[in-house]
Amino acid sequence: MRKLSFMAVLAVPAAAQLLGCSSAHAEETNTLTTIADARSGIASPVDLGAPGDSPGDMFVFDQPLLNEARETIGSNSGYCIRTLPGQFSECQWTLTMADGTITVAGREAETGTSLIPIIGGTGDYLGVGGVLSTTPNGDRTFTQVLTLHRMR
Repeated sequence: MRKLSFMAVLAVPAAAQLLGCSSAHAEETNTLTTIADARSGIASPVDLGAPGDSPGDMFVFDQPLLNEARETIGSNSGYCIRTLPGQFSECQWTLTMADGTITVAGREAETGTSLIPIIGGTGDYLGVGGVLSTTPNGDRTFTQVLTLHRMR
């Protein structure tokens, strides 16, 4: 397992004054790339509305989480609720690794890249926010690039 080491990025005092801030704050940032593997694990559709793809349908999953070398580093678990058939779902899921968890929640597109807010974490990821960019790879895996921020 690899540990994230955050690098400090200092806000420029002049920019802080322009934004109406009284002082600059240090922010730690880092990028983590993972692969959600939907080829195995649990992937259960729940058809709640009209038969077929309809608003309110759910998809529940618990699948392997891989690193860039495609080695298992944890699990990718959560659910999506269909909001616009064939196009969008509202999702929440948690990436669980040996050194903590990262939870994301937001709108995911059926195709293309989606940007999902990071809403928190535990362990080494306690206090993080940021954004997860998820892109389908065409083989039932998804590349997830997490840009993590932590205020110090």
